[in-house]
Amino acid sequence: MTATHITLQPRPRDASVDHSIQAIVTGTGPGETCNTDLAAGPWDFDARPGYGPGSSMGDVIPTGAPRQGELPVEYREASEAELAERVRAAKATLGDRVVVLGHFYQREEVVLHADYVGDSFQLANAALEHPDAEAIVFCGVHFMAETADLLSRPEQAVILPNLAAGCSMADMASIDEVEECWEQLAEVYGDLDTPDADGLVPVIPVTYMNSSAAIKGFVGRHGGIVCTSSNARTVLEWAFARGRRVLFFPDQHLGRNTAKAMGVPLEQMPMWNPRKSLGGSNEETLADARVILWHGFCSVHRRFTVDQIDKARAEHPGVRVIVHPECPMDVVDAADDAGSTDYIRKAIAAATEPTTFAIGTEINLVQRLAAEHPQHQIFCLDPVVCPCSTMYRIHPGYLAWVLEALVAGDVLNRITVPDDVAGPARLALERMLAAKP
Repeated sequence: MTATHITLQPRPRDASVDHSIQAIVTGTGPGETCNTDLAAGPWDFDARPGYGPGSSMGDVIPTGAPRQGELPVEYREASEAELAERVRAAKATLGDRVVVLGHFYQREEVVLHADYVGDSFQLANAALEHPDAEAIVFCGVHFMAETADLLSRPEQAVILPNLAAGCSMADMASIDEVEECWEQLAEVYGDLDTPDADGLVPVIPVTYMNSSAAIKGFVGRHGGIVCTSSNARTVLEWAFARGRRVLFFPDQHLGRNTAKAMGVPLEQMPMWNPRKSLGGSNEETLADARVILWHGFCSVHRRFTVDQIDKARAEHPGVRVIVHPECPMDVVDAADDAGSTDYIRKAIAAATEPTTFAIGTEINLVQRLAAEHPQHQIFCLDPVVCPCSTMYRIHPGYLAWVLEALVAGDVLNRITVPDDVAGPARLALERMLAAKP
């Protein structure tokens, strides 16, 4: 499971979601966007609390979440072509001193400058392939940069071009809430560190990669493990070999969809709402539980519905529907396939005959796949153009800014995980590395 090393090739179609949004807002192109403010520069929103245009009204950003300082005016006013040239020039000057990583969900104007493109874990691995690079510029969101810092060498600087690029799902499980949950579970199950006669502890904590370093550290301290959407089943098998049940956070849908596919009954997967005593459950239900699901979700993948799938099938007979396992269970059940971003990419690449694909994942990846595979008809299940609001906070202006600062000898927006968190978090990640699907 490795990230893709990028060799720039011209796209036969325009892969830019930003171009699509600009055309929609100006009335020069078809379609609808979830928020017309997406056409503005993200710097217009950096000083405001929140995840940015396009985020769900239900996503309440925690107090104290990182905010980005003002981007210098020269980057805010530069054209797309000028920024692209400045990024290229800075990268040429820096050479092997810097590696730029771009997540699949990044806007096309950023991905074009990435040395590697992949999901969060693939990109963290890509960073390991460049131990001599002085700086790793991670074009993604905050938890991804933290993971890169955990896995990179101490002297390497991991840089997040826009500090406001967080993740609402990751923020749905705070370290205080998870520790309080753990204390309440101990009241129900007894000592959580003591194995029973079969050698199994009462609960194994499992966190999705989309979580903070503090959460990964908690998991590492309590005998748990990190998972990705690619190896979630393997990780749950690992956990069940060590514990009676699993506490899975922060994404309820990935946990439910994975456990259901493994044969765990829905009635043995109670939800844990951190705002309620015992998570809103009771001791009897928790005693019978196999997977305790945290009340978290991805706002992007929650937009996909069964009605959208039905509409795609009605309008495109023979369509192949593939969705991400962060989608709700009824959507995953109605689709033909469900898998990680890398699974979706590989499924399309493996199609030998012209095929119509309806994809349920973030629009930047879907539009890029459509541009890369013109022999197929590829479209997003959700007709409303609504990119991940926090991924969209990374703009070529910020990339040019941090790269040109590196040329001048300055390190901006460095992400560093404290030592007391890094040790156990790294342990949880190492366990994940060993759990190959």
